[in-house]
Amino acid sequence: MAAETMQEVKIEQAGNRFAHAWRALRHRNFKLYIAGQSISLIGTWMTRLATSWLVYRLTGSALLLGVVGFSGQILTFLLAPFAGVWVERLDRRKLLVWTQALAGIQSLAMAALTLAKVITIHEIIVLAALQGLINAFDMPGRQAFLVQMVDDKRDLGNAIALNSSIVNLARLVGPALAGLVIAWVGEGYCFLIDGVSYGAVIGSLVMMHVKPLELQRVPATMLAQMKEGWSYVSTFKPIRTILLLFAVISLMGMPFMVLLPIFAGKILHGGAHTLGFLTGASGVGALASAVSLAIRKTVRGLTTMIQLAAAMFGVGLILFGLSHVLWLSMLLMLVVGFGMMQGLAASNTVIQTLVPEDKRGRVMSYYTMSFVGMAPFGSLLAGTLAHKLGAPHTVMITGAACVLGSLWFTVQLPGMRAVMRPIYEEMGILSKTE
Repeated sequence: MAAETMQEVKIEQAGNRFAHAWRALRHRNFKLYIAGQSISLIGTWMTRLATSWLVYRLTGSALLLGVVGFSGQILTFLLAPFAGVWVERLDRRKLLVWTQALAGIQSLAMAALTLAKVITIHEIIVLAALQGLINAFDMPGRQAFLVQMVDDKRDLGNAIALNSSIVNLARLVGPALAGLVIAWVGEGYCFLIDGVSYGAVIGSLVMMHVKPLELQRVPATMLAQMKEGWSYVSTFKPIRTILLLFAVISLMGMPFMVLLPIFAGKILHGGAHTLGFLTGASGVGALASAVSLAIRKTVRGLTTMIQLAAAMFGVGLILFGLSHVLWLSMLLMLVVGFGMMQGLAASNTVIQTLVPEDKRGRVMSYYTMSFVGMAPFGSLLAGTLAHKLGAPHTVMITGAACVLGSLWFTVQLPGMRAVMRPIYEEMGILSKTE
């Protein structure tokens, strides 16, 4: 009887822990957002894979894969600081409705040109640049709006982890589905599905009941506000260090995605379905990472997690460059995906916890620059290196750079924690006796 009681207690505790992992969904607005995103993001990942495969099919060039990646992200890098100021001045929900609508139009334009069989590499580059322009406003707006959807700030870390889980579920389903659609009817239908899927997230945004923030009515010019935001980011050691690490990882590590078609076609001797398997395996690893973060109850320990994740990501890339076997490459993509998402989600949570509300939009714009904005230069670098040295040697070099970044971050950790500790004590995350 006692054994049965103990078993019931263990089951109840496990159930409570599982319920804790979903606590951010008690907020109606966030629940709506997740529902819309879960549909729209599948289309987004279908488009990403379809674009890479279309470029590879049309050109067979590693360099042009890098050029398309560059054109799709360079405007995000250049415009993100301006967008961060606008995010703090505008209604964030309305801003996101507009960015999602424009992104849907961009995908439908890709679909129309591809299905009509008139698309060329020039149209792909132009439309990729348009998506980069949209993302410059969408990404900092989305990150800053997350706080408005979650009323209790203690649930913010869980909300970020759940959002990452949805992104990576889509990353798992989207590429696999895209591989099947491409093999069956071609890339154009992937773009068409993506364009239609944006209606889900727009609908979720319209249905929300959001308490409006008091918009800033400041006499300062946009340049003055940008300068203030830059001063905060560059002098506040914890955020500065995290952003610098992810600028390195985004520059050197993230562009492995643009080279996956080369690995799928030339190294592993497969097709679009092989590319889907590799991308999907990375998504499984990233999803496992996001779920592990959702189960956490506190932000304590996340800086150590950032350090270890960067090292895992780099080592995974080095070993992936050495592999010529599909099952081993997929296994290594699990490691790469886990390390990548663990670092990104943990860094996002730490930054969102530390940053004051009046600087959130600007700080998240610099986060966008570090996470996405450095990637265009990385894509161009990766494409150039792969053209000269081959894709395997390229990912090994970039993976080694990520490991070095992790070692540098380790040296910076004591100084970061000294600055973060009083803030965490004031927020009740740490007690003065700990």
